[in-house]
Amino acid sequence: MRTTARAGLVLGVVVPLALAGCGSSGSGGSGGGSGTAGKSITLITGVKSDPFYITMTCAAQAEAKAKGVAFKADGSAQWDVSVQKPLIDSVGAAKPSGLMISPVDTAALTPSLKQIQSSGTKVALVDTSVTDPSIGITRISSDNVKGGQVAADALAKEMGEKGSVIVISVKPGVSTTDDRIKGFTQEMAKYPNIKVIPTLYDNDLPATAASQIQSTLAAHPDLGGVFAGNTNTAQGIATGLKQANKEGAVKVVAFDAEPDEVTALKANTIQVLVAQDPAAIGTQAVDQLVDAFNGKPVTASIGTTMVAITAQNINDPAVAKYLYKGGC
Repeated sequence: MRTTARAGLVLGVVVPLALAGCGSSGSGGSGGGSGTAGKSITLITGVKSDPFYITMTCAAQAEAKAKGVAFKADGSAQWDVSVQKPLIDSVGAAKPSGLMISPVDTAALTPSLKQIQSSGTKVALVDTSVTDPSIGITRISSDNVKGGQVAADALAKEMGEKGSVIVISVKPGVSTTDDRIKGFTQEMAKYPNIKVIPTLYDNDLPATAASQIQSTLAAHPDLGGVFAGNTNTAQGIATGLKQANKEGAVKVVAFDAEPDEVTALKANTIQVLVAQDPAAIGTQAVDQLVDAFNGKPVTASIGTTMVAITAQNINDPAVAKYLYKGGC
C-alpha cells in the first residue's frame, strides 16, 4: 500500500537488522503475564555494528524489560554465514525460550535453525528470512519489493526520467536485498528512457562499492543514478562519488537512515533515503514471542512502516523518528 503523509511517502511493509553497544537486560518490568516467568530471549543480528540493528536491539531490549523477560543480544562482525553460524550454534547449546534472528542467507542456516526449533526454542525471523516456511513462528520485515519500487520511482524523478542507472548491492541470496532489486528493476521498466546497467555486488564492503561506482562512471558517462541496496553500499557510493567530483550530478537513492547516510543526504551526495522501522521490528518480535510463551495466538507475518526521507522533510518530527541510532 502506498499513502502520502504530511511528511513524506509512507509504506506498509516487512524489515532488516544490526547491533552494537546494547547490553543485556534481566527480568524486570511487568506486562508479560505468568507465562514469562523464567523466560529468556536472545537476538542475533546480521551485523552487530550496523545502526539498523543497533536500533532494533535497543527497542527489543526495552520491550523485553517491560515484559519481564531476560534478554541478550549478539551479532556477526560481518554479513557472512561462516561468522553467524557459530553464534546460532551457541544459542542452540544455551536453549533460550525464544530466538530473534536476522539470517544472513536464505538457505545455508536452515539446518541449524531447525535444530534449535526442535529443541523447544521459539524462533522469530526479523528483517531477513529463510525460504523454508517451517522456520519461525513469526516473520517481521519490510516489504522490500515495494521499497525497491519506491526507490525506482524516486530515482527516476531525480534523473529527469533519462540516462543510465545501476544497482549496487551486497550479494545474491540475501532475501531483503534480492527483493529490493526485484522491485527496483520491475518499476524501472516503466521508464523507457532509462537504461538499467547490470547489478554489481560489493560483498557489503564500502570500499568495493566506492571503486565500483567510479569504474561505472568511466564506462558509462551518461550515468545519471544509482540505487544502493543497503547502508554499507550507500556509504561506499557516497565516498566514490565525492572522490570523482560527481556529488549531486549522479543521483542516489539508498535504503536505510543511518548516521553516515543522513550526513550524505544533508550534503546532497544522496538525494533520497528509504528508511525502515527497525525499532518496530524489534518491539513486535518480542511481543510475538511473549504471546507464544503465554499460549496466545501469534501473527505469522508482520509488515512494518517505511518512509521516504529527503533533505526537505528530514526535520519533520514524523520523519525524524525513523532515523537510526548509534547506541542505546
